[in-house]
Formats: sequence, C-alpha cells, structure tokens
Amino acid sequence: MSGSSGRSAGDRGSGLGKGARAGRAQLERVLFLAGAATSSAVAVLGRRAEESARRGLIDWRAAERMAIDRVRNAAGSLSLADLHRADPVYASAMAGIVPALEEVLGVSLPGVVERAAVVDRATWVRENVAGFAALIGRVESKLIERQMPPGMGLVRSGMAIVNRQITTRQVGYLLGFIGQRVLGQYDLALLSTQAEPGRLMFVDENIRSVAAGLEVPLNPFRTWIALHETTHAFEFEAHPWLRPYIAARLERQLDSLSAIGSPGDQGAKRFRQALRSAGSRQSWMEAFMSAAQKREFREIQAVMSLLEGFGEYVMDELGRDLVPDVELISARFHARRTQRSGFEKAMMRLTGMDLKMEQYRKGERFVAAIARARGADALRELWRGPETMPQPEEINHPSRWLGRVMPAAGGEGGEGR
Repeated sequence: MSGSSGRSAGDRGSGLGKGARAGRAQLERVLFLAGAATSSAVAVLGRRAEESARRGLIDWRAAERMAIDRVRNAAGSLSLADLHRADPVYASAMAGIVPALEEVLGVSLPGVVERAAVVDRATWVRENVAGFAALIGRVESKLIERQMPPGMGLVRSGMAIVNRQITTRQVGYLLGFIGQRVLGQYDLALLSTQAEPGRLMFVDENIRSVAAGLEVPLNPFRTWIALHETTHAFEFEAHPWLRPYIAARLERQLDSLSAIGSPGDQGAKRFRQALRSAGSRQSWMEAFMSAAQKREFREIQAVMSLLEGFGEYVMDELGRDLVPDVELISARFHARRTQRSGFEKAMMRLTGMDLKMEQYRKGERFVAAIARARGADALRELWRGPETMPQPEEINHPSRWLGRVMPAAGGEGGEGR
C-alpha cells in the first residue's frame, strides 16, 4: 500500500510539476505578447507624438481663440452695428487727410481711402495672427530640425508638445494684451512675394476707450490717429524701394536667428535678467544675439524709429490744421505713455512694445531736428533712397546724418530736442 501510495503521490507530484511548467510557459507567452504589444503601442505613440510635435512650435489656431476670447470679454466691446457707425467719421477724416499729406509731402496716395477699415479687436487679432504665423514660419522648420530630430522618441516628443502648449498659451495671452491697446495699424505683408499695397485698420473699440480715459474729444482723436497711420501708407507706397529694403534686412535677421537653438538654462537666466533690467540699453532679444546679429537688429530698429518718428512728427505738425484741440490731445496722449503700471511696463517689455515707444521718441526727435535745420528739403531727402536712411548711431545724433547726407548744412541741427 505504501508503495502504491507512493506511486500515486509521485504521479501527482509529477503532474503538478508539468502543470507549473506549462503555466509558466503560458505566462511567458502572455508576457511576451503583452511586451510586444506594449512596445508596438509605444512605438506607435512615439511616432504619433513626434508627428504632433513637429507640426509647429505654436498652435496658431488655439492662440487665436485664446486671444479673441480675451479681447471679446474686455471692457468697451462693441457690436458690429455700433462699430460701423464710425465708418462715416473715418471716411470724412481720410478725405481731408490724404490731400493734405499729398500737398505737404509732394506725392500722391491713390487708393488709400478705399483700403481703410474700422475693425474690432477680434479682427485685429485674426489679421495679426496670420502675419505672425508667416514670420515664424520662415524660421520654424529650421528650429524644428535642430530641436526635434527624427526618432527623438516618446519622452522628448511629449516634452515638445507640452512646450508648444505653454508657448501657445503665452502667445495667445500676449496677442490678447496687445489687442486691447493697439489703436491703428498700416497692415503690410513685408515678406510677401507679391508687392500688394497695405491697408489701414482703425481699432475703434480701443480708440474710444483711450479718448474717454484721456478726456479728449473723440472725433478729433480719431482724425489724429488716422493721420499717423496714413503717414505710414505714404512712407511705403510713395517709395517703392522701402519695402524690399526692410524685407531684405528682416529676412537676414530671421535667417540668422533660426540658427539659434534652445537657449538652455543660461539663456533662460539671461532672458529673465534682461526682462528685469528696466534701465537696460538693449532689448531682451539682443541677449541671444551675436555681434553681427545685434548690428542687423539695430539697423532695423533705426529704420523703424524713422518710420514711427516721422508719423509722430507729421501727426503733430499737420495736425495743427486738421485736428481741433491737437495740442491738448498730443499732450495728454504722450503723458499717458509715461504713466503705466508695473505690470504694463513688464508686459510691454516682454512683447517688445517698449521698443516701439522708444522708436517713437527717438524718431520724432530725429525728424524734428533735421526739419528745424533744413526744413522740408531734409524731410524729402530722408526718402530719396536706401543711402539716405539714418544709421543706428545717427538716430541719436541728427547732426551726423546732416553732415553725411546734406553736408552743406555744416552739421546744423544739434543733437535733437
């Protein structure tokens, strides 16, 4: 019995061993298949994540939606019907502005009135998203190739997607911020292959808000803003060489900046330091530039200072005949620029709007100085061609420009107001 019992026990033990081995084998097969499936899923997810990451550095549609949500909820929003009640006011203002500019500046501006429109903040956002996307698109592919190499894997792709979401939110917020402050714009696609004329946009929701805040009469204020933007149309449309002149420099700037990879920890540190340094003589963008890139950047800034400063000069000089209460409007408007909260100053520095304000100041001082020295001849000489554009160092020293371009002036004009 004991033997029989032993055989029976052995048989049972042997049976259990075979079952365990079979179970382990089955488990291994299951784990192998699960591992293979997981690997395949990870590979598929990695490829899809990489494809998503490489679609762009910014989701422009999402940024546009965020910005439009912000501006539509801002104070002073108007219905389209209320907005377009201002159309006749701007049409009347432009009917007086254009011939006055043509007479003073000695050129014709055909079609400008027909290309002017009153827009809401949301329309301004849409128009500028398209322009910004086109600019970024010039360098985006190179940056993606540098920062997102093929086969970078799920983790790096996921990080890139998160970075794009963060950047998209930042761009949407900044567009919403600017969209509540911009008053008018001469919209021109500088890098377009087709040299189509630009159009004028008047963001009347913001214009009304600023006029009310300054306690100045609304319609004269509208005319004053329209005069500035129409002067920009004169600058470009009366001088066909100007657009390719700026575009060539902007193209080179974009090409050089596309060679900059991820700034890394040191770059981020420089970025934060630059934003905090309110008294810095350079833009935070220059913190990432080489010496050659800075020179190109400053050349572009000199041209933009002239464009903006010339508009500022004209809107005050010609405004004396076209804009009732122009002295009051100008004084209160320029005082407003110096009375900003700490948050507004930080946002303007981040968005580059502080550079635009500096362009206004430097450019107007330059234009006023050469006009005092040589009158209308100097103003016309400014636009003769690329060789008469002020150099970066001349914007702060008008006498140097006069000595180079109009030597008969003998360096008159001083160093500006």
